[in-house]
Amino acid sequence: MKCEVDFSLPSERVIRALKQIISWRGKPQVIRCDNGPENISGTIQNWAEEWGIRFEYIQPGNPQQNAYVERFNRTVRYEWLSQYYWSSIEEVQDFATQWMWSYNHDRPNMALGGFTPKQHLAMAA
Repeated sequence: MKCEVDFSLPSERVIRALKQIISWRGKPQVIRCDNGPENISGTIQNWAEEWGIRFEYIQPGNPQQNAYVERFNRTVRYEWLSQYYWSSIEEVQDFATQWMWSYNHDRPNMALGGFTPKQHLAMAA
């Protein structure tokens, strides 16, 4: 799977990506997210209800309520997104996919006891 990268992600693409993640990791009970148009649309709310998933929205203007995602977004932004000149969305998508694989498989995370996310997940199972 390639990372979903674009200037905007309509709810249909978000749903497609969520279905793929669910097929790998299982269905969550709750998804915490911001109030972006892709997350508050009737399409995604109906999908979540059909799948038995509750959306928990942060308060507008309070990104600290979703601190893990905000920290990850900062890492992405400063470690590679703003470091290069990109010639196409496909180039960013390819780089993001490679970076995500490395982030999850090669890079120890001190918050996970020095294990990679992939190793930590395997130990939890």
